[in-house]
Amino acid sequence: MPEGDTVFRTAERLRAALAGKTLTRSDFRVPRFATVDLAGDLVTEVGSYGKHLFIRTDRVSIHSHLKMEGEWRVFHCGQRWTKPRVTARVVLANDDAEAVGFALGKVEVLPRAAEHTVVDHLGPDLLGPDWDSDEALRRLTTHPRRPIGLALLDQRNLAGIGNIYRSEICFLRRVHPATPVADIPDLPALVDEAHRVLGKAAHEPPWRPMVYGRTRRPCQRCGTAIVSRLLGEDDHADRVTRRERGIYYCPRCQSEPTN
Repeated sequence: MPEGDTVFRTAERLRAALAGKTLTRSDFRVPRFATVDLAGDLVTEVGSYGKHLFIRTDRVSIHSHLKMEGEWRVFHCGQRWTKPRVTARVVLANDDAEAVGFALGKVEVLPRAAEHTVVDHLGPDLLGPDWDSDEALRRLTTHPRRPIGLALLDQRNLAGIGNIYRSEICFLRRVHPATPVADIPDLPALVDEAHRVLGKAAHEPPWRPMVYGRTRRPCQRCGTAIVSRLLGEDDHADRVTRRERGIYYCPRCQSEPTN
């Protein structure tokens, strides 16, 4: 699933193509919004919050979530699309460009005043201008016995982390992902690491994982084979589930908790 850095960069590309320009055509291939016509609306801004993306006009906010396979691409007017047309769920066009949302997990058109309902339950946005580490800490410590590997994935604690970055953050802090939140030696440092890692991934791509997806390959610190496991789920899950939701770590650098 695309994580906060991917959504952040997607918003940047869409902002360059759409912001400050008037829509000449909109096409929502979602039954609930199929009759919505935004032709003539000015796109005022494009932004993201965690894994959520918003394209705003002076009247509405187009909210989308990429989920597992979604992607926004920008084309010159008349350019042939590079993904199957049948997977397009939103088309937004102006005189210069077409922005097409393919296979989006969620699409909705909201009144601007209702946009907050999408993000009110989320924790601080790791890539937002108002990032609040103290609030993230407060939320994480609300459930002190929860494994950190699950707590980091919960968007209600801090928004933007997915499976890749929870593995990387735990590895960089030498913390086993099953360690309860309350037992983390320096939780503020781990939260700061999350902010640093996601920020670097968003602003300095390409970013190469140190442990994610490296099962049985040597740890880059000690040479021990990297392993993966599921947390809070069936340890006998199929290979695809393990690859998509498993957390990766070094069993030597990240000692397993004893209780």
